[in-house]
Amino acid sequence: MGHVDHGKTSLLDQIRKSNIIAGEAGGITQHIGAYLVELEKDKKITFLDTPGHEAFTAMRARGAKVTDVAIIIVAADDSVMPQTVEAINHAQAAGVPIVIAINKIDKPNANVEKVKEELANLNVLVEDWGGKYQCQEISAKKGTNIDLLLEKVLLEAELLDLKANPNKSAVGTVIEASLDKGRGYLATILVQAGTLKISDIVVAGTAHGKIKAMFNERNSRIKEATPSTPALILGLDSAPQAGDTFNVVNDEQEARATTTKRQQLIREQGLRTHKHITLDEIGRRIAIGDFKELNLIVKGDVDGSVEALSDSLLKLTTEQVQVNIIHKAVGQITEGDVLLASASNAIIIGFQVRPSLAARKLAEQEQIDIRMYSVIYNAINELKSAIEGMHTPEVEEKITANLEVRETFKISKTGTVAGCKVLDGKIHRNSTIRVIRDGIVTYTGALGSLKRFKDDVKEVSSGYECGLNVDKFNDIKVGDIIEAFETVEVERKL
Repeated sequence: MGHVDHGKTSLLDQIRKSNIIAGEAGGITQHIGAYLVELEKDKKITFLDTPGHEAFTAMRARGAKVTDVAIIIVAADDSVMPQTVEAINHAQAAGVPIVIAINKIDKPNANVEKVKEELANLNVLVEDWGGKYQCQEISAKKGTNIDLLLEKVLLEAELLDLKANPNKSAVGTVIEASLDKGRGYLATILVQAGTLKISDIVVAGTAHGKIKAMFNERNSRIKEATPSTPALILGLDSAPQAGDTFNVVNDEQEARATTTKRQQLIREQGLRTHKHITLDEIGRRIAIGDFKELNLIVKGDVDGSVEALSDSLLKLTTEQVQVNIIHKAVGQITEGDVLLASASNAIIIGFQVRPSLAARKLAEQEQIDIRMYSVIYNAINELKSAIEGMHTPEVEEKITANLEVRETFKISKTGTVAGCKVLDGKIHRNSTIRVIRDGIVTYTGALGSLKRFKDDVKEVSSGYECGLNVDKFNDIKVGDIIEAFETVEVERKL
């Protein structure tokens, strides 16, 4: 765990001698990946790689709950960042022991002591500083001291005396879920106790099914998964939610009864928490005067990303613009999503997924906006800009000139003409003006005419004299100040 771009995936690459990074969009991890690594003397460690971007708080919290030891990675050329602090808090809240890895020590501007000092300020004292937390300085790029870091992880595991019984029905946690066009619903699971075998009947959240096939993270078929083994399972009837626990049950009837009951409870919960509009809310919207709603449908490749993106988008709600997520699910964008968007005036957000051909044609017919993204912060920033655009702009006044009335003339057809000197700025023929007498505004209106000598002019600059008359106002006196201003619309920023 750790902040974005501090080298979590690079470290895992070095351990696995593979290249996960090549498959990441925008260089950031947006899913939890589970990987099994075999070490010498038949020792195995399963690694969970969690995202570092701030939107994935829930995913990091889940990661901390599932694991036995958390490796917190901090870059030596950077400082302890907000997501690092959050990762430490998640691990401590879950009661998981922490090993600190200080990465990028090969960089010229690396400062290990500064990182240790910042950790000490968070009450995380490393062993060198007399604390209880093991710490290892590493370089994920060069592979320096990785073996020492793994030794410390194994030592931590031995001290904890971590054991699980493989001779019982499997229980564990769903790490990620997705929908594959050819294979159906896939779930990445981590067995925490017992042994999971092919043809076991599994209940995970509101999904159930008989396991048809199991794969490891290298996509090779496996027949069983023992404790602490990650596996990709096929055969569930829907996508479970990331973070759901799974259990093996005796028969399909029991599985169906359990999931039906859970689905019913969720539906009831949804109906009870559904927010109906109240008189107070109508009053609030009228008071704001310009209330708007933005309805979204979020579809993604895996459940964790859908959840993270939905949570981030809901946070963009402001007083004037309410963001509603009317539907979120795993899988490609279907005709059903387009019809729902059409009925509820929504925009479809696709994260690492594409619409089916039929859905694309229907969206063109119905003129539904489908936005597709592969990097989470692009989606958040674009929607933030859209919401800023929905806000009514604030109107600001910009004073362009101040003039002093030196002389007044009464002209029969025109009314009162004032001879003025421009004290500062520049007055334009189409400026809006205020007449100020003794610091009090007596009239606000438009110019009738603006002249220099006998000629009409478009503008008069500071230091020059001019003649002007005010439209529908003749009570100008010597000594009055005339203030020219323009109104400028300023876009609101969130």
